[in-house]
Amino acid sequence: MANGILIVNKPEGWTSQDVVSKLRGIFHERRVGHGGTLDPMATGVLPVFFGRATRAVEFFEHADKKYIATLRLGTVTDTQDISGNVLKSDTVSVTPSDVDRILPQFLGAIEQIPPMYSAIKLGGKKLYELARAGKEVERKPRKIEIFSLRMTPLNETDWALEVHCSKGTYVRTLCHDIGAALGCGGCMAALQRVAAGAYHLDESVTMDELIQNEDRETLLRPIDSLFPDASSLTLTAAQEKCVRNGASFTMKGEAERCRVYSADGEFLALAQIKDGRLSTIKSFFGV
Repeated sequence: MANGILIVNKPEGWTSQDVVSKLRGIFHERRVGHGGTLDPMATGVLPVFFGRATRAVEFFEHADKKYIATLRLGTVTDTQDISGNVLKSDTVSVTPSDVDRILPQFLGAIEQIPPMYSAIKLGGKKLYELARAGKEVERKPRKIEIFSLRMTPLNETDWALEVHCSKGTYVRTLCHDIGAALGCGGCMAALQRVAAGAYHLDESVTMDELIQNEDRETLLRPIDSLFPDASSLTLTAAQEKCVRNGASFTMKGEAERCRVYSADGEFLALAQIKDGRLSTIKSFFGV
């Protein structure tokens, strides 16, 4: 039975759910989920959770992400990427100094209006369903954070956009908004996620590699790799029994979160020490 986290390099044209469905069959594991949707046109890091690791998906939802996008200036589309219908075309005469002038307004804690072509639900309907029906509705701005942002020219219209951002950020909306700030409009022409939380592109595997590798389970990362910033704690037999029974117990120290292990090294749970007691946040041991 597969238990762990697989770092997939999602291919272009696949939905995140396509990847999950394919891997569910390859690994013969029913409990499979992904850690953060990527648009079909996007490639790159897609963590996929198997077996007991699916209990950890809720913690990954808050992970920050890093992307490299291609911003195409002078073109505005209804989907905010090149897959959509062109709404506006304009000449481009943007200089690096123009970019340096407007980029600071997109750094830090900002608000972003989600695109109509998104899976956000409004009144029980997904926004993209309304958009495909020719409807546009008012969307409330969402608070996001852009930790770093860099633009490098590729040619007269295309710029490489390197983004380190919080969860919930729509990079194609960022491309659209940067284009608007530059006065010529813009859309996203390509997108690659190069990091998600603690996982990076250089440790990912392609779908072809997974299909061809008969020892594919060896590619799974352990569940505790999701919590690299949490301290590590090995329990006594009596303490382990408490954790397995869902009970808290006295523990010296003060830590927001910690990874707890049995004496033989089995990862048991993500826990917290508070007010002199250790209690389980989420258990990951087998039953």
